[in-house]
Amino acid sequence: MHLHCQQKGQRRKMANGIRHRTSERHPRRTARARVVTALVMALVFSPVAGHGEVSDIWPASQWERATPEQVGMDAGVLQKARDYALTGGGSGRVTRHGRFVMEWGDQKQRYDLKSSTKAIGVTALGLALKDGKIKSLHDPAAKYHPSFGVPPESNAASGRLGKITLFQLATQTAGFDKSGGYTELLFEPGTKWSYSDGGPNWLAECVTLAYRQDLNTLMSECVFGPIGISPSDLTWRANSYRPKEIDGIKRREFGSGISANADAMARIGYLYLRQGCWRDEQLIPASFVDAVRVVPQAIKGLPVVRSESYFNASDHYGLLWWNNADGTMANVPRDTYWSWGLYDSLIVVIPSLDIVAARAGKTLNKARNSAYTSIEPFVEPIALSVREKTQ
Repeated sequence: MHLHCQQKGQRRKMANGIRHRTSERHPRRTARARVVTALVMALVFSPVAGHGEVSDIWPASQWERATPEQVGMDAGVLQKARDYALTGGGSGRVTRHGRFVMEWGDQKQRYDLKSSTKAIGVTALGLALKDGKIKSLHDPAAKYHPSFGVPPESNAASGRLGKITLFQLATQTAGFDKSGGYTELLFEPGTKWSYSDGGPNWLAECVTLAYRQDLNTLMSECVFGPIGISPSDLTWRANSYRPKEIDGIKRREFGSGISANADAMARIGYLYLRQGCWRDEQLIPASFVDAVRVVPQAIKGLPVVRSESYFNASDHYGLLWWNNADGTMANVPRDTYWSWGLYDSLIVVIPSLDIVAARAGKTLNKARNSAYTSIEPFVEPIALSVREKTQ
């Protein structure tokens, strides 16, 4: 189990050991011992560098509540994020240190998350890596899918299909055109970045065939259920672009298809914030979370297809999650990453500030492109509201 999931027990053991040894010291050394103990305890219970605060707080059916001030946030600044989100109506919530600090809208209403499905769906790839169903992100996709990339037949004739890896499908560098159906390859795999629904949908099929199981059932049993998401909180519709089944198994898609409420979105964000850990169980590998939230060296700076809509996306995109690694949002920490769907469904994770925020509703981005200027007025005030880095 990853260190993050073990720390609660380790901290208790260390603290108990320190107290026990201190009680046996000579009386003249007691004062010095107390100082040493205090210093060690401060180190033991300090935040984990780069991953926010280590928290023993986990939401049950409800989240613990706190005022913004109780978790070191300025309520007035935070309200700017809520007010901007409400220009598109909908629902949302903000959490810090595992506590629920602000909400708006109907928390039970489900919203069509569109491409935020990509970020939620790719969690199944992390699960497959943990379970050994998939050996490596750099495996050829065809290893897991006998008819990968076809139709159309022109893809088979291109000689490119055997070169495409799961990693390329997850980083939008495989070359498939935009539509979620059966689309042509536009370029040699790994040479450009091109936003696609079709590529992630092939990835969904690879994971489906690796498990021989409906991904909705798999995720409900292994991820959604354990983190407190019920079928009334999140639904995953049947595939809208391809036949409903593959080898007799229900065919889901990563390009789109999930509807969820703000609570479910926040729980998924919290799972990622806690490095794939939930309570005492490592649901997805921490190493996978680390891969998701950064820009892989192999895609950084690649030419972007349709750059008029996607700008320099290859400089701030991970494994089906967007991020701020290049500092496009100057007042937002560079470790911030998020899901992003049409109508601006967002699951925002800020590890260095121990924050998760979720928002869904009508669009904030009237141009419907990937310029961060459309979501910056939501994300920036959340980051700037933090007045204290730790509790």
